[in-house]
This record gives sequence, C-alpha cells and structure tokens, in this order.
Amino acid sequence: MEGKVVPIRADNHEPDMACQGIVYSVQRYTVHDGPGTRTSVFLKGCTMSCLWCCNPESWANHPEIGVYAHRCIGVDKCGYCLNVCPLTQQGIFRINENGMVEGVNRDLCTGCLACADECPANALTAWGKEMTVAEVMHEVLKDQEFFDETGGGITVSGGELFVQARFALELLKACKKVGLHTAIETALGVSWHLVEQALPYVDFVMTDIKHMDPVKHREYTGCDLALVLENLKKLGRRAMQSVIRIPLVPGYNDSDENIHQTGRFIAEEYGSMPQQVQVLQFHELGKGKFSTLGKSYPLENMKKPTRDDYVDSLKSAVTILRSYGLPVYVDAKVKMTR
Repeated sequence: MEGKVVPIRADNHEPDMACQGIVYSVQRYTVHDGPGTRTSVFLKGCTMSCLWCCNPESWANHPEIGVYAHRCIGVDKCGYCLNVCPLTQQGIFRINENGMVEGVNRDLCTGCLACADECPANALTAWGKEMTVAEVMHEVLKDQEFFDETGGGITVSGGELFVQARFALELLKACKKVGLHTAIETALGVSWHLVEQALPYVDFVMTDIKHMDPVKHREYTGCDLALVLENLKKLGRRAMQSVIRIPLVPGYNDSDENIHQTGRFIAEEYGSMPQQVQVLQFHELGKGKFSTLGKSYPLENMKKPTRDDYVDSLKSAVTILRSYGLPVYVDAKVKMTR
C-alpha cells in the first residue's frame, strides 16, 4: 500500500480549521511513529506523570518556559529577558552568583513566552505554542511527497493527545479530508468517549502497557490502571491496526511476574492481535529536562543494572511475551507497515 492515497471518510462533518491547540513540537521524517516516513505532531497535556518520562515538558497543557542555565550568556552581557518581561521587578527570574538565569518563578509566569523569543542563546526555551488546525496542516503538508513515496503520514501524539480532545479530533478530520494516513499515540488514560469519537479518522494506533499491578501503576504513573485496561479491551475489539509498547524499566516493571501478566492480558483480553508488541529499552533522555522545569528527576537514585544484566532482562521479556503467541520485538526493529 505504499504511496496509496487513503480514502476520505464518508461523513458530513467538516473540520474546524480555526480550532486552536497547544503544540510543543512538530518533528519531521520520523520512522518509528507508524508506517512509512511520518510527521509527528506532539500536543501538550498528559493524564500521566510517569517516573521515567522522557518528555516532562509535555505534562502541562499550557505553554511553559524551559531554562537551560548553562547556555545563559549572563544578564550583565545580555539581559534581554529582564528587559522584555513585565514581571522582572517582582523577581520572576532566579539569577545565580555568576549572573546567569537558572530558573523562573512559575507561580508568577504567565506563559507569554516573550523572554524565550528574545533569548539569543536559547537558554530560555518555549515549550508549547498556540496553533490552529490550519497552521498545523500547513506544516504537515510540506511533507506530502515523502508520505506518498513511503506510505507514511501524520502521527498525533503527546503528552496525551486526548487532553486536547477537540483539537486532536479536528486535526484528524482535516488530515482525512485531504487523504493523509493517520496514526495516534495514546496511553489511554482518558474517558473512552474521547477516544471513540476520534477513531473513525484514525488508521493506526500506538499505545502501551506500563504495569499490571494497580497500586504500582498508580504510584509510577499517577493514573488508574483499571481505566487503561478497560480502554485497551475496547480498542482491541475494534480490530484496528495497532502496536502495543512496553517500556522496560529496571526495578519497576521488569519482573517475570509482571511480564507474564502483561503477555496474558494482551493474548486473552485485547481482543485482536496487534501488529507488533514492542519492548522499549529504558533510557534517560528526559533526565535533563526535569531540571529545566524546576523539577527533580524522579529516578535520580535508581539502581541501574549492568548493560549485560539489562540485555538479559530484555531477552527474558521477549521470550516470555512470545510464549503467549505475540509478535514481539525490541524497540521498532521491524518497520511498521500499513
């Protein structure tokens, strides 16, 4: 099906191109977020706060300032941020002994992002900006040629895209109106009706299972496991093309017992066979982002296994999951196809 135009859905619901949402990133030429070469649109806001999250800047559903203190030129040499912010005199900026901005008072910050716009060193970074559906589509359609050549399309992700359910819905409608292949990435920690209303405009779903113990799931993610599992059952009954991902976090969800429970649930309760079950390797790519938000990294004191021990745990997880007849891979080693 590579290069084939996806038919427009037959309905009378025109997309609202003026609908606004908060987008924190548009990434082009992604190859692990669905079939073909894709453009991934990341929306701010999440119903989870996973301890191992690599994108904590996606949690809040409003624009934020990220502070990279090591990039700051110094307020004595620059000071643009001080000049442009109306709250400077109220002490919104934390300035260290070397004259570098190392943080902001988030109780005062209004999220106007003027300081980030003025910062020449990108020490102050804007996470999230308002965009209309029309503006997002303008960016996405720049990559139409790559979609046609590779069987790709748009992937709408987060955070959790359904925190901005209306914007996500209108964006997906707009994509289907022009024949784009659509994928979503959701953790399903939301009311089912928000997911269900979007599914007529979705071709491919990526979701995940973080833990099978309800107490630990709540502790590690801040979200109710029962809600997630019930939504997974409903999604599985739709028999859509899907991928289920399992982030393998040492000491948190990598026990044989948890992996067996996960495999059993997918095989017996999901209702259809996912195209892939991906065991994702743990990494700390989000570690530096927590501090830029004024947060401590939750896994700072995690006891890390040796590389060999972690590889053994990956192999064990794959073996266990395959024993349930599941198509299991480490990461996205096998390309997803339509």
